[in-house]
Amino acid sequence: MTNSYHPVEQSKRTAIVDILRGWALLGVAIGNYGDFLHIGLPTKIKSDIVSNILQTFNQIFFAAKSWTLLTLLFGFGFAILINNVASKGKHPVLFFSWRMILLFVLAFINSSFWLGDILKDYAFLGLVLLLFYKIPTKTLAIICSVLFLSIPFLAAYVSPIQISHPEITTNPEYLKLYHSGNWIDFFRFNLLASYYEQIIIPGYLITAHVVMFTCMLFGFLLQRIAFFNRLNEMKKLLKYVLYISLTCAIIIALIFILGTKNKATFLEYFVPAYWVILSTMIFIASGICLFYINNKLKTIFKYFSAAGKMTLTNYIVQNILAAFIFSGIGLGIGNSMPYWFYFSLAIFIFILQLFISKWWLSKYNYGPIEWLWRSASYREWFPFKKVQSNLITEVKTI
Repeated sequence: MTNSYHPVEQSKRTAIVDILRGWALLGVAIGNYGDFLHIGLPTKIKSDIVSNILQTFNQIFFAAKSWTLLTLLFGFGFAILINNVASKGKHPVLFFSWRMILLFVLAFINSSFWLGDILKDYAFLGLVLLLFYKIPTKTLAIICSVLFLSIPFLAAYVSPIQISHPEITTNPEYLKLYHSGNWIDFFRFNLLASYYEQIIIPGYLITAHVVMFTCMLFGFLLQRIAFFNRLNEMKKLLKYVLYISLTCAIIIALIFILGTKNKATFLEYFVPAYWVILSTMIFIASGICLFYINNKLKTIFKYFSAAGKMTLTNYIVQNILAAFIFSGIGLGIGNSMPYWFYFSLAIFIFILQLFISKWWLSKYNYGPIEWLWRSASYREWFPFKKVQSNLITEVKTI
């Protein structure tokens, strides 16, 4: 039986949203690949100036800014999907709950290859988000504001809480699993590390999830006001947001750095690190939006948009490739290289994905994992390969 409701067609997607997803995907690759420096016994790799510069660049422009941006866009996509399903007379809660259960399955698979999986967090928070989807826009804005303002106080409260657990990523006994070359051992290592390094750590379990949920609600709010569809009329506002967010990021970062250096007592009650991250993320996203509406970087944005349409596939492929490069089931080079190697490798793989994504979407309607997820979500097989009429329509819309 064919269902009467369908996902948003590729031709009707909001281009800037996919471009932002593509940019965030680049930052996720850089961050995840850099983390392989910390899986293994301590090494005596000499720090070099190139690695130091690249680490600083990553810290400023990508670290935590990418996953917060992706989380915001998840909330935006959630709102579109809920509206699409509800408009067809279907039950959005049942549909989206089933969709999140499927995402949990994908998260388990991805966690088996990479201990830093974020899909499980999206699946969990996506279910929580269902409790808020009928809330009025004004109330949604108030909740977002309250959560945002509470983050530094929550971070200061949660930070001192310690949970005793084995250091999986540096413990020789557990590292044997990682380097053994046995697939079961490798999966076991990653799943154990996911549990001990993420799930039970208070800073991640509580603070990071509150940050994620705030971003999701903010993305939901942006869809409510049709923000990404009204960029041209909001050009002046975007410029204000760009300057204000940059100013806030710089000022708060300076206060935080000086406070940390001088061991200021206010840090016992107020840790504004996530304010710096979120302000910087908003600054970067605003800048990309301004480039987009001013018709700058059009060719580059086409490639980023293609990668963004296949975010799930590209993200999981990045992690599987990393497993074969760094762990014992593949080359096993682990944390034996300087930072510039991991940074450069992430850039190289991402650029390959840009070209592959653009080529793939010229022939197919969805990325392979996106197609499977959609088909399972709607319990219907959607056309995978593009037919000639679709290609003609796409050419006319370019």
